[in-house]
Amino acid sequence: MDAVNIDGGEPEDPVLGSVLASELAHEQAHLDLLYARLDELTQEAAEVLDRTQRSTTTGTPAARMERDAFAALHGDRLSQLRAVEERLCFGRLDLVDGSRTYVGRLGLPDADGARLMLDWRAPGAQAFYRATPALPDGVLRRRHLVTFARGVTGIEDEVLDVAEFPESGLPDSTVVGDGALLLALSATRTGRMRDIVATIQSEQDRVIRAPLPGVLVVQGGPGTGKTAVALHRTAFLLYAHRDRIASAGVLLVGPGTRFLSYIEQVLPSLGETGVLMATPGQLYPGIDATADEDPAVAALKGDVRMARVVGGAVRARQRLPRGPRALDVDGTMIELRPRDVAEARGRARASRRPHNLARVTFVNDLLARLARQLASATGSELDEDNRADFLADLRGSRDVRREVNLCWMPLTAEQLIADLLSDPDKLAEAAQSLSDRERRLLLRERGAPWTPADVPLLDEAAELLGESDATSDVQRAEQKAQRKRDLENAKAAIRNM
Repeated sequence: MDAVNIDGGEPEDPVLGSVLASELAHEQAHLDLLYARLDELTQEAAEVLDRTQRSTTTGTPAARMERDAFAALHGDRLSQLRAVEERLCFGRLDLVDGSRTYVGRLGLPDADGARLMLDWRAPGAQAFYRATPALPDGVLRRRHLVTFARGVTGIEDEVLDVAEFPESGLPDSTVVGDGALLLALSATRTGRMRDIVATIQSEQDRVIRAPLPGVLVVQGGPGTGKTAVALHRTAFLLYAHRDRIASAGVLLVGPGTRFLSYIEQVLPSLGETGVLMATPGQLYPGIDATADEDPAVAALKGDVRMARVVGGAVRARQRLPRGPRALDVDGTMIELRPRDVAEARGRARASRRPHNLARVTFVNDLLARLARQLASATGSELDEDNRADFLADLRGSRDVRREVNLCWMPLTAEQLIADLLSDPDKLAEAAQSLSDRERRLLLRERGAPWTPADVPLLDEAAELLGESDATSDVQRAEQKAQRKRDLENAKAAIRNM
């Protein structure tokens, strides 16, 4: 298969040298046009972002939220335009119908909307990666552009359909097909991964553009391009299915911070700046687990039995008092009875809600039982008129708050796991399915730093606990107390009148 190769070096043939110079000048002119348009769009995006950030609103939360949303949108666009500066355009397709399409990192229209360059992820760019001499897919010639800064330094052509290729005046060459890949392999290496957007091979392109539904597994030996293909697939999915994917977000998990630093420029260079990257130790919000751990301990924490251990730790925090507890409610003495706590706990567990959310059911049920006691102790009838007052009195009692919390304390995942791994008694109670040796392996000093193997335990705990309602409990108590004071003031005002 014949192809035309123009590599940017000094040819011995003066005719070829003249052709090379002419082609380089032609491509440089188009590249200048593309960068000029990129600069215009970047300047426009910067000005719009500045105006948005400086604009005033009506002062309502909705107006401020709308302004911030637009600022984030324009900020993302500006970041995207700035990130594609390097190797903006890398290819050209000459088609059988006489049309010519430039392929680059993102789509660029001119001021009138006419297309100057096609995004590499667009359906029309697929032939740049998949066309072959056997199946040219309407492509006469595929041109690879080698650029540095904003200049064209080399050109390589692949003639894919010799029968249809027009007379070009260029002599034949022996370079066929893989020239662009060889250029990429001989490129200068740096300390960071480069994208392969200009040299994606046909097999890689099929993986990158595979349908969205389901789980896609890409496997191969070291150095076969799995990571690069996964990154380019991420960029393609965000382009082809942005409405479905971007709203939920994209998380890229790498084995360590060095790896993430190595690949961090690939997605921005492909026009995507909104992807979150994290290590396994950063998958739990607010935690950056980097401490080293004995492999045997890490393996035990990954054992499926640890899910039952965490569940046991949660249930152990739903306690019953060993005997009745006296409670002082604004001078009136009532009693917290283990039977009442057990029945309230049963109702809460029957709701099958996470611990912190089920606590609302537990507290409401237990306070209703205590309210009946309080009404009886004060010689009152519990009815709809005074129920809120009795409940407010109970919530305002220090004794009640202390004992209720001891029975069913609101918890965070960090509190639960830190206590579980540092308290031998709590671990023994929750981890009865583990051996004594395994429990000794898990124990560590209180305040020990988090390790990556702790993250699944934290995640399981967070799932079982749900969001803490401690803050909302305090707020509700304060609101009810304030309503009670307002009601007393209103009654006093009526009596005075």
